[in-house]
Amino acid sequence: MKNPVLAPVFLALSCLAACNKPASPAVSAGTPATPAASKSPDAVQQKLMEYSGSGATDCGRLNVQASADQSKTAADCAMQASQGKHAFYVAYDMPGMAVGVAGNSDGKLFTVQAQGSGSSPTLTAGDCPSQLRVASSGRVTCIAPGDMGSMGPGHSAGTIPPGMANPHATGTANPHASPKTK
Repeated sequence: MKNPVLAPVFLALSCLAACNKPASPAVSAGTPATPAASKSPDAVQQKLMEYSGSGATDCGRLNVQASADQSKTAADCAMQASQGKHAFYVAYDMPGMAVGVAGNSDGKLFTVQAQGSGSSPTLTAGDCPSQLRVASSGRVTCIAPGDMGSMGPGHSAGTIPPGMANPHATGTANPHASPKTK
């Protein structure tokens, strides 16, 4: 650049252009590094976008072969967006099913799940039954540990009847242990 006045203008324009790049880690179901925009939205993606609203951050769509770094990037994106009450969505493709979580700008969280493949998978969607968290798998979820997914927190199988002692509580003797002999 021969003109010293144009150098700062060029630098400013370069910085502005760099700020317009998407900040989301777009990862699709095909390969762990294929941009999600390369394929049309399926039922899960459409529902997540509907829940999150316009201007939502696409935190990515990952498959089971996604690297730990990709999973962490998507999880960090979703958790930061949720904490800042910024709309977002993230989805995961697994054999025979796809799951996703979306949050809107009011901080409300939603979960979407599709089982089956092809043109008519079974879609389940609704409010998140629990807080947003990162599961041990590295995936973002709003299903509490121990909940059985679609059964939700209202599932009562295995609950202890009122008045009965918890046999798994600390300090409780094992009723199945052999008696001690002296």
